[in-house]
This record gives sequence, structure tokens and C-alpha cells, in this order.
Amino acid sequence: MAVSDNGTDQQEWSAKVSRRTVLAGATAGSAALAVSATFALPESEARADSGNYLIGVGISDITGPAAECGMMGYSQFEQTTAGIHLRPRARAFILGSGEQRLVYVVADNGMIFQSVHRGVMQELARRFGDRYTEQNVLLTSTHSHATCGGSSNDYAYNLSIFGFQQQVYDAEVNGIVEAIAAADADLGPGGLSLGRGELHDASVNRSRIAFERNPDADKQHFPNAIDPTVTVLSLTKGGRQVGAITWFATHNTSMSNTNRLISADNKGYASYSFEHDEHGVRYLDGCDFVAAFPQTNSGDMSPNLNLQPTDGPTKNEFDNTRIIGDRQYRAGKAALAAASAISGPIGSMLCYIDISDIAVDGRWTPNGQPRHTTTAAAGVSLIAGSTEDGPGLPGIPIPEGVRNPFVDALIGGDMPAIPDWLADAQAPKAIVAPLGIMPPVAWVPSVVPIQIVRIGELYLACGGAEFTIVSGLRIRRTVAAALGVPVEQVLMQGYANCYHEYVATPEEYDAQQYEGGSTLYGRYTLPAYLQEFDRLATAFAAQQQVGRGPAPRDVSNLQPNFVAAPGPDATPPGLGFGDVLTQPAPSYARGDQASVEFVSAHPKHNNRRNGTFLEVQRVTASGWTRVANEGEWAVKFFWSRRGTDVSAARFTWDIPADATPGRYRFQHFADQLAADGSLHPFTGLSNEFDVH
Repeated sequence: MAVSDNGTDQQEWSAKVSRRTVLAGATAGSAALAVSATFALPESEARADSGNYLIGVGISDITGPAAECGMMGYSQFEQTTAGIHLRPRARAFILGSGEQRLVYVVADNGMIFQSVHRGVMQELARRFGDRYTEQNVLLTSTHSHATCGGSSNDYAYNLSIFGFQQQVYDAEVNGIVEAIAAADADLGPGGLSLGRGELHDASVNRSRIAFERNPDADKQHFPNAIDPTVTVLSLTKGGRQVGAITWFATHNTSMSNTNRLISADNKGYASYSFEHDEHGVRYLDGCDFVAAFPQTNSGDMSPNLNLQPTDGPTKNEFDNTRIIGDRQYRAGKAALAAASAISGPIGSMLCYIDISDIAVDGRWTPNGQPRHTTTAAAGVSLIAGSTEDGPGLPGIPIPEGVRNPFVDALIGGDMPAIPDWLADAQAPKAIVAPLGIMPPVAWVPSVVPIQIVRIGELYLACGGAEFTIVSGLRIRRTVAAALGVPVEQVLMQGYANCYHEYVATPEEYDAQQYEGGSTLYGRYTLPAYLQEFDRLATAFAAQQQVGRGPAPRDVSNLQPNFVAAPGPDATPPGLGFGDVLTQPAPSYARGDQASVEFVSAHPKHNNRRNGTFLEVQRVTASGWTRVANEGEWAVKFFWSRRGTDVSAARFTWDIPADATPGRYRFQHFADQLAADGSLHPFTGLSNEFDVH
């Protein structure tokens, strides 16, 4: 396969072109695609067993600043990055049949925001013209809560980050585009196989009270109140497996809201197990196998099996990340063992809907009466968060005596009054924040995409929210009926192409648990989705074009940021950059943990995407050879500030039980910012030590 760009952010296109330029590109081309769609080809024209699919895979690093950047997901002011454990990556798969192409990307981040989707589409248009458009590109997120925040243009999601963060946006857009470009360069004939299985010990329903309000016909589909379905797509070229996509519903929240190390969490560990441990992938050397573990309808599915944060299977968040990730990996492997080759076309269709303003026909409502969605509002339970995974949005309502400069800049610190019409429309929700009418523009999007994707015998119903398992089931049933296929052939692809919180069923909404309070557009949000997915799937089945719909907003010019950039770096008296503060021990046994600490620089000065802050090296006959590095599971990077401008970088390495005995050392890499604004790369070397 083609390897992604192996440079830092300071060396690539995005650092040389302003964000405004990137977003402005290809506008005319996008308009020309307003009502286009890709349709399925006749079955005979795309047979997997004859290798008539085109397949390409690619991967790139999307790690943001490893220090002093607010983390996305838990929305806690104090949760800022302070190191790296498992680097998040974007994994791209391009599938083709005949003239049709589908780009499927799974990103190890919190969400795919519309800002990032727009930025990716603009850059794809610049690089590839009309080959890849919003119609045949699907971006989705694993929903890790341990990655950098600030890439959104929606104020609600930058609240705890204190504004838009250009570095995070660039890392996500660049990494996703690089992965797609690598997959495009890797295109070649291949085949697809599909396997199915179940996994019963990697999720638990965190809103059982709400779930139990659903009709028996829905609850009977999930006898344990979880969705255990595992669906795996295997990609082969030349008789060799080059990729796998394993769908399973569980929140990517094994890491807690007190963790400060960047991590791809349990789904990232599943990918790491498949790529690094089984297939021998070494990310700094390129990848010839790519494995993604995307979500489906995981809105009410928690990996914290004992229904407390970081509780279950153990009380250690790193162990839980590994165990839940390993269970997904093994369940995927078991499903692959029974996989069968599939045939059928590749196709996709996308349109936009204004989810805040949809007249819903009685066919889709619980009581058969026509209803209407409404302007976005957050409920009290959204702010409180979920007991199982952690609190929700901070600072709303604004505590007395507490100021958030980001909020002050937008609304002057005074929450808008909640009008009676909105309270009535959102009932029984107790509104705490009228997000859709807050100044200067709505704090969340209302125009959002929906998409239908076909991959041979598998269909994806794609929406930009966290759908509960019953919400997902109802959408799957609706889409399956419109397409004329069994419901087992349709998956709910959540977190797709944008993000707007949750979608609970009307019955679940009435309980006003966390998911109901986070269903922003009122009780009839799911019925609106059912109606619109039916419309889109019906057109897809008939190969009829649909209009693009209302245009999604662009508020990229209204993005404050109240996070100060770090200044020039300094060193402690008598020490230089890269000097060792704490040396490793002279020797370690296999299975021990080795550690070292260096005088370093602020990580914001260079994210080192597609690179590393540390190598573990072993001496060989040909010299020092890298055997491990920061970004992999066994190495942890802990950053700390000493005073106002001195950085320390501490690293630990869990020495594998099968490590080769010999002489080892650590080498640290970073970039120092000088007083004149220039960057100066440096390295540091530890003492040598023995592993026996």
C-alpha cells in the first residue's frame, strides 16, 4: 500500500496554507454536486469472488498537541492533555466496483464535526477533483474521549476547550486526507468477505430505565438490553488480507475523565492488536494491513461493565482499555473465521436535512399523529452527564462567581431566557440551555447529513449522532423495508459526517435520562429520522436522484480561542535541551517497567504526527535499532511543566516478556521554540541499560 505523508505539521500543506484558504477551495465544485449521487451497478458487474472490486487501504496519524489542550468527550475544564499513550489514527478504506468508488474512514477521535468534514472535502476536491465528494465519502469516529478537542466550529463542543484549536483541526483534517490519499494510491483488484458474530461481555446498557419504556417488540430484539452484534468486512488482495472493518456498539470510554494521556481507547487497542501484534505493523515504517473498529448504535452502550466510570472488568482504566479492546478484536477474529465472500455493487447517496424543522407524518410517530421537531435545547440530564461514563457539559448553567471567557465572549455571561414555545416543544425535557437560539449563532448544527451506503450485501444507514440501540434498530428496520432486504443486512452507522449529540426513541426521551436530555431536537427526533431515511432509502433503491437539501452552515469566521500559545522554551540552570533528569536503572528483567525523564520542550511546538517523541533502541551488529516507540501500547509519555517555561518529558516502557536480552537505550525527540520564533529540533540520549 501507499504510505501516508511522513512529515510533521510544520512541513506539510496545511501549515503553509491558511485555514481560510483550505475552506475556500473548490466551492464551485461542491455546488455542482448538489444533487448528484452514486448508484449501484448490476450485480453481475461486481463479483467479489472474481476479484472485480477495487480495494485500497491507508492510515495516518491524527494526534493533536500532547500538552495543555482540552480533551474532547467528557467536557471537563481540568482535563487537558499531558502526554500520550496510544496514538489516534485515521484509517481509510476505498472500495470500488465499475466506475463507482466509496471512501470509508474511521478516525480515532471524539467526533467527526462538520468543520472537519468540510475541510476534508475541500482538500479532496483540490487533490482529486470530483473523484471523491460528499456523496461517496463517509467519515466516522470511534468516539474516544481521550483525544484533543477544539476542531469543531460548534460552540457547545468547544466550551470546555476554551475555543477553536487550529492545531487540532489541522491534525484531524490532514491525517484523514493523508489516509485517503494513501488508500487511493493503493487501489488494486481484490475481494470482500463478510462475517457475523456476537459479543456479550464488552458492553452494558447504561440507561436501562429508559430502555424498558420501549415496546416489547423492540426489547425482545435485545434480550440482555445490549446490542451484541459483531459484523466484520475482510478485504483481500492477491490472496492476502490487507484490511478488516469490525463494527460493534460500545462507547469508547474505558479511559476516564481524569486521564490526561492521549489515547485511542478500547477501539484503538483493538486496532493495535490486529495491526501491530498480529500483522507486525510498525507505524513508523508504513502499514500493509489496516484494521478499524467503528461504532454502530452505541448511544446507551457503556464499556464500564459495573456501571461506574473505569469500573469493569477491573478498576484500572488501562487494563479496562486493553481487556475491552481485546474482546472486540477476538470477537472480530471469530466472525472472520466464518466469513463468506460477498458480491454486489458499491453505492452511496447523501442528502442534508434540517433536523430542527421537520414536519413528521403520523406514520412515524408513536400515536399516529403528525408532529414536528424543534429548535435544539439541552436538558438538565445532559449537563449532569451519565453516572456510568461521567459528567456532561460544564459551565451550563453558569455557576455564580465562575467565569468562562469563551462563554463571556459569546453571550456576555447571561444565559438567554427559555421561551414558552420552546419549553412546550421540548416537553417533558427540563431545558437548561436553549442551544439553538443562543448568540451569536446556534451553538449546535441543525442542518445535518444522512447517507445510505451499500457494500455488496451490506448496507449502512449513516447519521451524525449517538443512536441508542432501539433507535438504531428502528432505523435499520425502516431502511431494510425500503430496500427490500433483511434487517440483518443493514447496520446503523452512527457518528457519521457530523455530530449533534444523541437520538433516543420517543419512549426513552420521556424518561429524560442522559440520552433523552441529550436528544437536542425534541421528542420526535427519531420519527423525523425514520421518515427521512425512508425517503432516502426509497430513492436509493429506485436509483432516483434526490436534492442535496439545505446547505450546512459555515461559521468558521466566528471562532474565538482563549488558549494562549506557549512561549519560548527554557531549561533548568546548568542543563540543556535533551539532557536527562532521571536516568534508567542499569538493568531490568523482562516484564519490568523501565523509565527515563528528559529536559524537553512544549509539545505544541511540534505534534510529531507520523513521528514519535521517543524511541527504545537496542544495539545490534549493525548499530542501534528501534524496537519500540512512543505511540505504541508499551510506551507512555508523561509531560509536565516545571515553572513557567521549562518542560519535562518522562517515558515508561513496559518491557515485553519476550524481549530480546541485550543492551538498550532511550532516545528523545522534540523541538525547542527560541525567543525569535524559530524552531530547533533536538534529541536526548539516556544511559545504556541491560535487559535480561
